[in-house]
Amino acid sequence: MNKRGRPKKEDSLTDNKQKIVDTAIALIRKHGASAVTMRSVCEAAGLSIGTFYHYFANKDNLLMYFVREASFDSFALKTPFEDLAGRITELYMLLVGRYRSLGADFMKQFYTTDNRALSAYMGASPDKFPDGTVMARCEAELSAARQAGILAEEIDAHQASADVCTIVKGCVFEWCLGGGQIEIEPILRRILARYFDGIVRKQAGK
Repeated sequence: MNKRGRPKKEDSLTDNKQKIVDTAIALIRKHGASAVTMRSVCEAAGLSIGTFYHYFANKDNLLMYFVREASFDSFALKTPFEDLAGRITELYMLLVGRYRSLGADFMKQFYTTDNRALSAYMGASPDKFPDGTVMARCEAELSAARQAGILAEEIDAHQASADVCTIVKGCVFEWCLGGGQIEIEPILRRILARYFDGIVRKQAGK
C-alpha cells in the first residue's frame, strides 16, 4: 500500500514522461527547437538527466516521439484505391499535420542530417519498415492496391513505399525552406500522381 498522499509509482513514471514532452513543446514554441537540449528540458521540467534517459536515448529520440506517438495502422482513409495518388497523399498528410502543429521552426531543427532518429524512422529499409509507421501503412496500402488489380503483380510494394517516402521527405524539406508557407498537399499529390502514372503504371503495362 502506498503512503498517504504519495502517487503510485506507475503514475509518477507516466507523469514524468509527459512532463518531459510538455516541457519540450513549451521550449520549442517559446524559443525554437534549437533551445531543446536534454539539459534545458530537464532544468525546465525539474527532472534529472537520469530520468530523461529512462524514456529517451537522446534529443533526437525525444523529437521523434512527436511523429511516432500514435500508430498509423488505425487511421481510416476516405480516398478510394482507384485514386491511389490521392489515397497515399491523404495518408501522408496525417504525418504532415503533426509537423504543422509543431511549427516550421521545429521541422527545420528536426529535418537535419544529424538526426539519427529521423534516419532510422524514415530511412530506406531493405526488408521491413517498423510496425505502426506511416511507411509500413503505405506499403500495406500499395499491397492492397496490387491485390485489387490496380497495380501489377510485379510491382514491389516495399520499394514503391520507399520511393514515396523519399518524395515526401523532399516536399517536407521544401516546406521547411519556405518557412512553412507553401501548401504541401497539392504539391505532394501532383508529384505522387506523376510517380504512379509515369512509373508504376508504365511498369504494369498500362
